[in-house]
Amino acid sequence: MTNKNIRSRGRGRPQAAPSEYEQKILDVRRVTRVVAGGKRFNFSVLLAIGDKKGQIGLGLGKAADMQLAISKAFRHAKKNLIKLSLNKNNSIPFDTLTKFGSAKVFLRPNRGRGIVAGSVVRDILNLSGIHDVTSKIISGTKNKLNISRATMKALSNFI
Repeated sequence: MTNKNIRSRGRGRPQAAPSEYEQKILDVRRVTRVVAGGKRFNFSVLLAIGDKKGQIGLGLGKAADMQLAISKAFRHAKKNLIKLSLNKNNSIPFDTLTKFGSAKVFLRPNRGRGIVAGSVVRDILNLSGIHDVTSKIISGTKNKLNISRATMKALSNFI
């Protein structure tokens, strides 16, 4: 057997094709479940994907392994993609106030100020490719899952 034959064999796993979507992990929680033998740990991952051209998706994945939870969240986000219809400035056309659970999110278009937002709202707006938006989280909750779902609900007004 020559060195030429050894080098031609494929080694390792094949490289995955690069995705057309950018992804951002918004929240990771380690969830504990008490069973008879002790405690079992699982991971819950909140992930947003977007193409920066008006498509955005949000997914939640739960698994015992972190990488498995991320891949589940990515698949879930890909299933829940929404395509936004933005105006010529890549901004939203009108004000909107939405509520999900106890989270309230207010989105308003602005001119030339960029994205003025905090928490997970900024990440979602960046991934969707929206510019010139001011947002305000009105509720007292700090729950990133509910805030991100309220933001997605607000953005679904612009389909």
